[in-house]
Amino acid sequence: MRTAVVVDPRYEEHDTGRGHPESPHRIRVIRDMLAAYRRDGLVALEPRLATTDELALNHDPRHVARVAATAGHDLYAFDPDTPVSARSYDTARLAAGGLLAALDAVVAGDVANAFAFVRPPGHHAEADRAMGFCLFNNVAIGARYLRARHGLGRVLVLDWDVHHGNGTQASFWDDPDTLYVSTHQYPFYPGTGAAAEVGAGPGAGATVNVPLPAGCGDDEYVAAFERVIVPVARQFRPEFVLVSAGFDAHARDPLAAMRVTDEGFRAMARLLMRVADEHAGGRLAAVLEGGYDMQALRTSIPVVIDELAGTTLAEPLARPHAQEAVLAPALAAQRPFWDL
Repeated sequence: MRTAVVVDPRYEEHDTGRGHPESPHRIRVIRDMLAAYRRDGLVALEPRLATTDELALNHDPRHVARVAATAGHDLYAFDPDTPVSARSYDTARLAAGGLLAALDAVVAGDVANAFAFVRPPGHHAEADRAMGFCLFNNVAIGARYLRARHGLGRVLVLDWDVHHGNGTQASFWDDPDTLYVSTHQYPFYPGTGAAAEVGAGPGAGATVNVPLPAGCGDDEYVAAFERVIVPVARQFRPEFVLVSAGFDAHARDPLAAMRVTDEGFRAMARLLMRVADEHAGGRLAAVLEGGYDMQALRTSIPVVIDELAGTTLAEPLARPHAQEAVLAPALAAQRPFWDL
């Protein structure tokens, strides 16, 4: 299997300031890790700048203009968590465009799947608002691009970042053809993502939140995938799988209180690959979201790439024990829409 990897030193040009956890150092660590990664079939893919029309697939043009207006200014902050610098607008365009380049390669059949290691992250950005380190919602733009540019119908967006992707959820709240699924620490920033948030109108049931209490690890996450996420995804039958791949649920991460290990991320990636293989012709692309411990990035990202590249064949090493109490809210909320 050929797996595309998007990474570029220009992603370091978004300067968030001293001490900010979403720092350029994240990309430097990932670039160094990828330089040492040795697997056949790994393809380096050049990112491109997303156009303003592509950004507007998901964002109000006035929001795009507000972010563009910060270009060339040394310091501006959309909120206390979301500072920008002179090169942040172009870096954010390159982040969205990096994912779009990966999607083009997968749809064209040049590669089987892809991972775009971009920054700034995106899943908190709403149609008209930057927040939570995020300027533009890369994965939401990607989902809309798959449908507008490539004519795909059903798209699954799976978000395993430790924070709920409020911006992605809002983007597809009433959309029956984009299934948004999130595992996240709850209650936690940004305060959304309760199990009862299931979408509205024709999109009712196409939002699947699996809120998990602090302290959950591999057992709970794999159980969430095997009891809720994979059964729903199989019934939805996606034509493409997108992953908002944050690594801040890792046990080492300083910004959250989950206990997922490298093997937990391996298991989640493997289960999603099975869904992609069964229903989407193997078409899957992941885009980096959070993850703020450098050692955790060095060790958890390679096992996910291993799964995408098809270099590991054994069953997932993390096996769930009974987790009915933890999963009960999500199961109850989704049973009116899915066979669970």
